[in-house]
Amino acid sequence: MPSEAQLSPVPVAGVPTAKEVGDLFDALVKELVRRTILEHGERPDGRRPDEIREIWIQVGVLPRPHGSALFTRGQTQVLTVCTLGTKEEEQFLDTLGIEETKRYMHHYNFPPFSTGEIRRLRGPSRRDIGHGALAERALLAVLPSEEEFPYTMRLVSEVLSSNGSTSMASVCGSSLALMDAGVPIRKPVAGVAMGLVTDPESGRYTILTDIQGIEDALGDMDFKVAGTRDGITAIQMDIKVMGITPQIMRDALEQARRGRLFILDKMCEVIDAPRPEMSPYAPRILRIKIKPEQIGEVIGPGGRVIRAIQEQTGSKISIEEDGTVFITAANEDSARRAVREIERLTRVPEVGEIFYGRVVTIIPSGAFVEILPGKDGFLNISEIAPGRVRSVEDVLKVGQEINVMVIGVRPDGKINLSRKALLEKEAAENAATAAPADGRGNQTRPPQRPGCATSSRPERQGPPPRKPEPRGPNRPPRPQAKRPGPPPGQYRIGDRLKELLGDEDAS
Repeated sequence: MPSEAQLSPVPVAGVPTAKEVGDLFDALVKELVRRTILEHGERPDGRRPDEIREIWIQVGVLPRPHGSALFTRGQTQVLTVCTLGTKEEEQFLDTLGIEETKRYMHHYNFPPFSTGEIRRLRGPSRRDIGHGALAERALLAVLPSEEEFPYTMRLVSEVLSSNGSTSMASVCGSSLALMDAGVPIRKPVAGVAMGLVTDPESGRYTILTDIQGIEDALGDMDFKVAGTRDGITAIQMDIKVMGITPQIMRDALEQARRGRLFILDKMCEVIDAPRPEMSPYAPRILRIKIKPEQIGEVIGPGGRVIRAIQEQTGSKISIEEDGTVFITAANEDSARRAVREIERLTRVPEVGEIFYGRVVTIIPSGAFVEILPGKDGFLNISEIAPGRVRSVEDVLKVGQEINVMVIGVRPDGKINLSRKALLEKEAAENAATAAPADGRGNQTRPPQRPGCATSSRPERQGPPPRKPEPRGPNRPPRPQAKRPGPPPGQYRIGDRLKELLGDEDAS
C-alpha cells in the first residue's frame, strides 16, 4: 500500500496549496468583516454596533430542583440550576494556609454538542473553570450574608448552544435561578461581552455590544462586564492589540452599561425579585443561638440528647463553637419542633415556675428531680412535704413523677426545688373552698354552742301571728258564699221548665 507521504499532493510551482488557499480565504473574510464594521457600522448578522441579539427567558423550567432558569440570547443558550444545602455541605478549600470553606459555588459546563462537535467528554477544562469563576465572582456582591440566609448555594450552568458570550449568559442565568429558588439576593445581575475593531493607520475604532463567535475571533477585544443597575461586579478583558486608550475604555464601559440595563429590563419582565417562598423540595434551615457553656447540655452524654432530638423530629442539628445551632429538616414543622426542644434544654428556669418532673436520684439529704430533658434540680428533704420527713424514701421513689416549684437559681446554674410549697398552697386553697356557702355565695356562720354568746345584732321581725279562732258550740257560723246565678241571657233547666209547663207540671 502507498504510504501517506506518497498520497500527499505534490507542490507544483506557481500553484498554491490547500493550506495557503485556506489561509488566504480567512484573511479575506477577516478584512471584509472588519472593513464593513468600521466603514458602514454593519455587523456580520446585520446588527448595529450597540444592538443586542434577541433575548428569551424562562424560569422554573425544571419542577424538581430548587430553582432553574433558561437564558437565551441569539444562538447562545444556557440552563442554570440552583441547589440549596446545609452548612455542612460547604466546599472545603485545600490550601497551604488555614482551611477555608465556600458556601456559594458556580460550576460551568461546556459540552461539545453546544458547538456541534463530537469529542470525548472529560473533566472541566481550564476554560470551563475560568468561566465558572468569573460568573461566580459576578454574584458575590449581591448574595445574602450567612446570618440572613444560612444555606449553601450551588449553581450549575449547562451550555446548551454556544455562539459567543456563554459566560455572561451564565451570569444572567445564575441571577434568575437564584431568584427562582427564593434566595434573597440584593439585586439582579446581568452580563454582556463587548468587542472592538480598530484601524491602526487611521485611528478609527468601533465598539461592539454582545459579540458573537465570529466577532470574537476576528475582533481585537473580548471585554466581559457584569453588574447591577448601580455598578459593576466583575470584569474580564482579553485583547489582541498592544493596548487600548483611556477613551476606548470609557466608551466601552458606557456602552456596556446601556447594554446591561437593557438585559436587566428583559430579565425583570420575567421575574423582578426573589420569590417569597422557597421550593417545597428545598430543605428548611433554622438558626438559634445558645451560650457556649450550654453546648454540652444539648449534646448530652455521648451525644444521647442530640440524637434523641434528631430521631424524634426527623431533623439534622449542627452546633458551632460559638453556640450557633443550625437545624435542618425536610419541612418547617419538623425544624420548629427541634427548635422548641433545644430551647427547653437551654432555657434557665425562673423562680416561681412549676414543673412536672421525675425523681432520678435519692440521697439522704434530698432528691434530684429532672424538670427538663437533661436538666435536674435539687429537692431538699425539708422541702419535700409539710412537717418533718424522717427519710426521703418514706415519701418519694425513684421514677416517681411529682410537681415541684423553683425556689432558687444559683449563680452556677444549680436549681433548688420545693414540693412543700405547692402542697401547702394546695391545702390552703382546699380549706378556703371547703366551707359551705349560702345561696348568695357567702359563707354561713357555724351554729352557736350552748352557753356561747350570741350576736348583739337584733333579729329580723316577721309578720304578727294570726289570732286563733274559737272552737266548739260557740264557734260562729261560717259565712255562706252566695251561689252565682247564670250568666246574662241563660237560664237554669228547672226555671225554664216551670216557665213552659207551669209549677205543677214541673214539680
